[in-house]
Amino acid sequence: MSRISPQAVIDPKAVIADDVEVGPFCLVGPHVTLGAGCRLLSHVVLIGHTTVGKNNIFYPHCAIGGDPQDKKYRGGPTRLEIGDGNIFREASTVHTGTEIAGGVTRIGNNNLVMINCHIAHDAQFGNNCILANNVMFAGHVVCGNNVNVAGGAAVQHFVRIGDFSFICGISRIRKDVPPFVKVDGADHIRGHNEEGLRRGGFSEEDIAAIDNACRRLFCDKEKPFAVVMKEFDTQNGLNPQVKKMIEFLRLRDKGKHGRYLESLRAG
Repeated sequence: MSRISPQAVIDPKAVIADDVEVGPFCLVGPHVTLGAGCRLLSHVVLIGHTTVGKNNIFYPHCAIGGDPQDKKYRGGPTRLEIGDGNIFREASTVHTGTEIAGGVTRIGNNNLVMINCHIAHDAQFGNNCILANNVMFAGHVVCGNNVNVAGGAAVQHFVRIGDFSFICGISRIRKDVPPFVKVDGADHIRGHNEEGLRRGGFSEEDIAAIDNACRRLFCDKEKPFAVVMKEFDTQNGLNPQVKKMIEFLRLRDKGKHGRYLESLRAG
């Protein structure tokens, strides 16, 4: 039996693997490539210069590969690249890149993008991330691996989000989020992401070292942040995971408005 619904509209130029399932009222544009095992359940729009890997699932009313919402965009053939094993739930949207920022939006592997999420132009996503309902990512955001974002959170453009971080619901993220931490409200770092680290297989030694570093960096009100950072610079035998956090923070401090990528903006 055919896996393509007769009610689907698929451009003959689209490249689709033999076992792809396309449900009724889906639209697939001419510059779309769909890998093996992908499923478009119904009412899915896949357009633009979009390449999709294997075993991705698109739920109803996804709009994937649309033009960026950027007035500087001039209609160029910018792209969207999606890896393997991702799930895009109902009404989620992902846009292609812009000409001035490399031209590519990238989504890695095994990410869960829940209902009504938005990922804007030129964003770069890693693997195994979870975006809960109504999460909004502005353009040029760089998100690492194993990041968990609770419902309704909004991330400003050019923000970097480190691996294994957790962003609480309804948060307003305007500064780079270091790896391994929990963030709440307006960029308030509450401590280390203990549950996420345990699920990620981190050793007890690493978790304890990260906890200690977070307490010193973000919870100790007796010393200025810059002073504590210098103390880590002179510390011998620094835990490798803590070192990653310190290196991330050093870059953040070199940027503008708490966002390292702001210092690299072309315009």
